[in-house]
Amino acid sequence: MYKIIGTDGQCYGPVGADQIKRWIAENRVNGQTLAQPEGATDWKPLHAWPEFGSDLAATQPPRTSAPPPLTPPPAQHLANRASNKIAAGVCGILLGSLGVHKFILGYTGTGIVMLLVTLLTCGMGGVVMHVIALIEGIIYLTKSDEEFVRIYVDGRKEWF
Repeated sequence: MYKIIGTDGQCYGPVGADQIKRWIAENRVNGQTLAQPEGATDWKPLHAWPEFGSDLAATQPPRTSAPPPLTPPPAQHLANRASNKIAAGVCGILLGSLGVHKFILGYTGTGIVMLLVTLLTCGMGGVVMHVIALIEGIIYLTKSDEEFVRIYVDGRKEWF
């Protein structure tokens, strides 16, 4: 004799193994349904009981074929993810010492570093920051959309 925990959370039984087999055939219980034999204190899923194995196997839905292989994202989706490429590249070339291109790409910390170096050095460090940003802007603009998304959007590469 067994007790069963139903999908409603209620305890049913004690019932015999034949009744449980009928419930399996009627799809009222499955391999994940918790059961406890009389006198035991632990609950186990029905698939752990060998006496129900053949009944559970008979009610299993047929396996579907393997999922289709992953396909590359559509061109429109890729274009949306690379939409900041041109803005970041142009701002890197024109306003690079202020770190604007970093803010556009969502690299707030890096943008603040560039801005602070420029401001705290009274523009002297801005020359170095502008050279860095000029190189980055050119790199952004010369990358393909796929490469830009892979490196700077997904990979989150902040420098060069």
